[in-house]
Amino acid sequence: MFTSLIRYIQERSTIPLSETDISLIEEAFIPKKLRKRQFLLQEGEVCKYIAFIVKGSTRQYTVDEKGYEHVLNLCIENWWTADRESFHKELPSIYNIDAWEETELLLLPKANGYYDRVNNIPAFHEMRIKLDDNQHIAAQKRLNTSINYTADYRYEELSKLHPEFLQRFPQHIIASYLGITKETLSRIRRQSAKK
Repeated sequence: MFTSLIRYIQERSTIPLSETDISLIEEAFIPKKLRKRQFLLQEGEVCKYIAFIVKGSTRQYTVDEKGYEHVLNLCIENWWTADRESFHKELPSIYNIDAWEETELLLLPKANGYYDRVNNIPAFHEMRIKLDDNQHIAAQKRLNTSINYTADYRYEELSKLHPEFLQRFPQHIIASYLGITKETLSRIRRQSAKK
């Protein structure tokens, strides 16, 4: 289970991991399996872990007063998931994170100083900074796209950037992620199939 995490860190860092670093990572991260629809985090809880997805997929979402789900993030293998605000500020989360498939995770807890100790590993720290930068850029692009572009364009961009999402998540989740209705998504997909 740790092989994919170690490879992930090494591929995203110019600094090699030492044997001591690898031992600390294996000591700090906790393996966890989730069934489909099982929660990693529920609204109102404080997020206690940063999770690396080894296998499977998750979604991060809110539920409004009418009971509608609004998907903020979709995550698959070799992605990270957490409510970072809740994790770092120790505030109750406004999000739910659940597994959309049978999912295997490696959880990095804040408790016992593990997060700080792992973050002090030079290779992990370098990887995290790159990851934070990339996540910030992706969030800006997504926000800009949702404000300035049509539903058709948003769907086309998603199909280019993350075609695997269209295979692994059902239409109602994709529609929510794009900020459109299921009916609009159905129309776009029909038109796209005719091209």
